[in-house]
Amino acid sequence: MGDADYSFSLTTFSPSGKLVQIEYALKAVAIGNTSVGIRAKNGVVLATVKKLPALVDPQSIVKIGSLTPTVGAVYSGIGPDSRVLYKKARKKAQQYFRTYHDHIPVIELVKELANIMQEFTQSGGVRPFGVSLLIAGRDENGPQLYQVDPSGSFWAWKASAIGNNMKSAKTFLELQYNEEMELEDAINTAILTLKEGFEGQMTETNIEIGIVNDNADFRSLSPAEIKDYLDEVE
Repeated sequence: MGDADYSFSLTTFSPSGKLVQIEYALKAVAIGNTSVGIRAKNGVVLATVKKLPALVDPQSIVKIGSLTPTVGAVYSGIGPDSRVLYKKARKKAQQYFRTYHDHIPVIELVKELANIMQEFTQSGGVRPFGVSLLIAGRDENGPQLYQVDPSGSFWAWKASAIGNNMKSAKTFLELQYNEEMELEDAINTAILTLKEGFEGQMTETNIEIGIVNDNADFRSLSPAEIKDYLDEVE
């Protein structure tokens, strides 16, 4: 029996040692719109492509979300799955705040999300989450960027990309990334990375950008701010 014969079960390993449903979840991520994250010297930037049908109001779709005042995330993959994870992350962050009267450290929130995603790889009656997340935040350890995959694996990154154009985006980031990069430069680099393989004209309505700044505040840029940055890189 080949690996495909074990794809019906999440909790059964194939003869080659794979959980095939997790590979299918990664394929769902790989066909999602491209998202990138860059850790700068004084902050972190998240950026993502948001391609929608012509008649959809772009303001009704939000891919970059705030998890705490100092931490934000972006996803590639199945949108509704991201909403569930964002909600669970916010709940964990609130529980931490009620207990310790402080914002949860970035790595602790990442671990909580990774544990939730891992639990959905070994439980009956469920499926893995069909998203990967890039999580940006800042605490006493400085600016941080993490990637969490459907398996529950997570890594810290200087710069990363997920989604349908991630290979060429990562190659571009490897060439452009500089550890002394300031946040403003990181925003421009993120836009240029998204432009790699972007079809059509990039506008302030078909991309989103979120930043963690010097004050450790996470926020999404307004369409007017995004337009200004797009004009800079033209």
